[in-house]
Amino acid sequence: MQIKHLALAAAVAATSLAAQAQTEIQWWHSMTAVNNEWVNDLAKQFNESQKEYKVIPTFKGTYDESMTAAIAAFRSGNAPHVLQVFEVGTATMMASKGATVPVGKVMKDAGAAFDPSAYIPAVAAYYTDPNGQMLSFPFNSSTTIFYYNKDAFKKAGLNTDKAPATWPEVFEAAKKLKASGHSCPMTLAWMGWTQLESFSAWHNVEFATEKNGLSPNGYKARMKINSPLHVRHIDNLSQAAKAGEFVYKGRGSAAQASFTSGECAMIQTSSGFYGDVAKNAKFAYGLAPLPYYPDVKGAPQNTVIGGASLWVMAGKKPAEYKGVAKFFEFLSDTKVQAASHQRTGYLPITMGAYELTDKSGFYAKHPGTDTAVNQMVRKVTDNSRGIRLGNYVQIRTIEDEELEQVWAGKKTAKEALDSIVSRGNELLARFERSYKK
Repeated sequence: MQIKHLALAAAVAATSLAAQAQTEIQWWHSMTAVNNEWVNDLAKQFNESQKEYKVIPTFKGTYDESMTAAIAAFRSGNAPHVLQVFEVGTATMMASKGATVPVGKVMKDAGAAFDPSAYIPAVAAYYTDPNGQMLSFPFNSSTTIFYYNKDAFKKAGLNTDKAPATWPEVFEAAKKLKASGHSCPMTLAWMGWTQLESFSAWHNVEFATEKNGLSPNGYKARMKINSPLHVRHIDNLSQAAKAGEFVYKGRGSAAQASFTSGECAMIQTSSGFYGDVAKNAKFAYGLAPLPYYPDVKGAPQNTVIGGASLWVMAGKKPAEYKGVAKFFEFLSDTKVQAASHQRTGYLPITMGAYELTDKSGFYAKHPGTDTAVNQMVRKVTDNSRGIRLGNYVQIRTIEDEELEQVWAGKKTAKEALDSIVSRGNELLARFERSYKK
């Protein structure tokens, strides 16, 4: 009997030691609601797939809050192993010399399988430096798409099977929705991203010099979004706001809740909003490409990347980096990628995941869910590869501030866009000075 107790005690002790021997990987992220559930499920799946490492996901606030917290933690020696950074923070992370380790190096040092060419070109290119080294791991990459409420369209006498394809059609639909009694015909989320960045790429017009900051001299970039086309578009939205056909609902993703609730009938926002819509919308809805101005030569072109990537922070032990590499290997698995894409609406990241999703019949069963991929895989130009500017987190705030002045009727479109350019260029000049140090 005593031998049995000793054997049991030894087994318990061994199990305890094995648990203690697990290398913990801290992962800070900014995912909320259904996407927070997704992140937690990914960590759980990885942790259950092996016994050496334990990934611990922690929500650290909005994208800019988590990035600020991680940089402060790095300075005090308490940074996480993995940090989720939104795309507009990429140039800042690239300039934070010594704070991160390129994902390509992490994977190579760990002997982990990693093939940058497997990723959708537009995704891989955005997170790769001019020397060809991939700096961060593509994770929840998204792009901007158009969502509409089919029930509201039906009530307004609009075609429920075909979304408005052009901006004139969108404004006409908004008028009919308003006339049918809809209090919020159209709203927008992530204004700078949807109405300035994606708008520029979709119309193949310059957003900033130096190939939108993506050239080898990208740190010298200056903004160019006060062109006649930009002014015309923001002025059109201003007129719609005055007529009650466009209703501003707040910064960032704030407007999204007004779509899922049925209050607003049309919204332009992230493809990563799909999971929320699929779970919470109590009405028939459609997904479609962004609208464009048909008189602009070359439009539509392609949209730019949004969402975020995973950066590996510096100053960790080799064993911990090996765990990070194993986790990234897990996330790279085609089946894992495909399941994440189908669940969230984020891009499938790799062509393999896209092909698996296509073969499974998912796109046929859920029309419009391939919109994000189709918008991204077109041939890109220097105006549509993406936007990577220094201090861009702060510039996005300037864009919000100035556009809010337009919606409130306090500034004209030209005044606001001129101000965005001048204020933004001050920050870009400051970034250039710090970059050269």
